[in-house]
Amino acid sequence: MTEKPALSASELATLWMTFQEKTFILRFLEYIIPNADDEKSLKILTELYGHLDKYIEKLTNLFESEGAALPIAFSSKDVNVNAPKLFENGLDIMILREIKQMSMGLYTLNMGMSFREDVIDIYKDLTSITQECYKDCIQYLLEKGILTRPPHIPMPSNYEFVNDLNYLSGYNLLKKARQIDALELANIHHNMETNNVGMTLMFAFSQVAKDSDIKNYFHKGIELSRKVLKANTEFLLEDNISPTVTSIGNATNSKDSPFSDRLMMYFNYMLANFTLGANSFSFAFTLRSDIKVEFALLAKDVAGYIDEGTKLMIKNGWFEKPPQISLSYS
Repeated sequence: MTEKPALSASELATLWMTFQEKTFILRFLEYIIPNADDEKSLKILTELYGHLDKYIEKLTNLFESEGAALPIAFSSKDVNVNAPKLFENGLDIMILREIKQMSMGLYTLNMGMSFREDVIDIYKDLTSITQECYKDCIQYLLEKGILTRPPHIPMPSNYEFVNDLNYLSGYNLLKKARQIDALELANIHHNMETNNVGMTLMFAFSQVAKDSDIKNYFHKGIELSRKVLKANTEFLLEDNISPTVTSIGNATNSKDSPFSDRLMMYFNYMLANFTLGANSFSFAFTLRSDIKVEFALLAKDVAGYIDEGTKLMIKNGWFEKPPQISLSYS
C-alpha cells in the first residue's frame, strides 16, 4: 500500500481553520437545538449536528496520526445551553443559512489548496452536507415567509454586446446613470441580506456580551451594517426598485449570554470577513463606476472594522495563533 505523503503547509492550515469553524458551529448548535422554534427547524439542526460531530472525530484522528497538536478551538466552556432563548421567529435558521454560505465558500477554497486524496474527500463530503443543509434552510425560511426572494425582472428576449463606454459611467452631471443590470441587482440584494442578518446578530450579541469593550465593538458593527444597507438601498430606490430584504426574525430581550465573548467575537470575525469577500466579488462583477466606488469605500470600512476586532481579540488572549512555519537553516 502506498504511504500517504505528509500534510502540506496548505493542508495543515486549512484543516486547522476547518477544525476551529466546526467546533464553533457545534457549540452554536448545542445552544439553539433545545430552543428550536418547531419540529422542522429541530430536524435541520440535529441532522447537521450529527454530521459535523463525526467530522470532528475524523479531523481529530487525522491531526493525531500526523503528530500535530489539536487546535484549541471551542469547547463546552464557550456555551451555556441553559441560557434563555436569544433568537426567535426563525432567526436561528436565518443565521445558520449565513454560516452555511460561509462554509460552502471555505470548502471550495480549501479544496483548491489540497492535494492528498483523504483531505480532498473531507472537503468534498463536507460540501455535500453543507449544500443539503443550505437547501433545507432555504425551504424552511420560504415556507415560513421569513425569507423573501430577490426582485423579479422581465425575461430577456435577446442579448447584445456593450457598445458604449457610457455603460460604465455612474457619474454624469448631464444625464442620469443607466439603470442597474441584473448582476448588479443580485450583488446589491445579497449585500443587503447579509448585512441585515449581521446587524440583528450584532444587536443580540451586544445585549449579552460581558465585556464593555466587546459590547461597544458590536454596536460599531450595527452602525456599519446600517451604513451598508443605506448605501445599497439608495441604488435600488434611484431606479424605482423596492428593496425586498426580509425582517429575518428577531432577538429576544434576554441579557444572559449563551456564548463566551470569545466565541461571539470569532463569529463576528468570520461573518465580517465573509462580508468583505462578498463585497470584493460584487466589486469585480459590477460595471457602473459609482457603484464600484461605493463598494470599495464600504470594503475599506469593513476591513478597518475587522482589524479593530482582531486587535481586540489579541488584547484579550482570544486569537488562536495559526500553525507556525519553523525552519532551521544550516
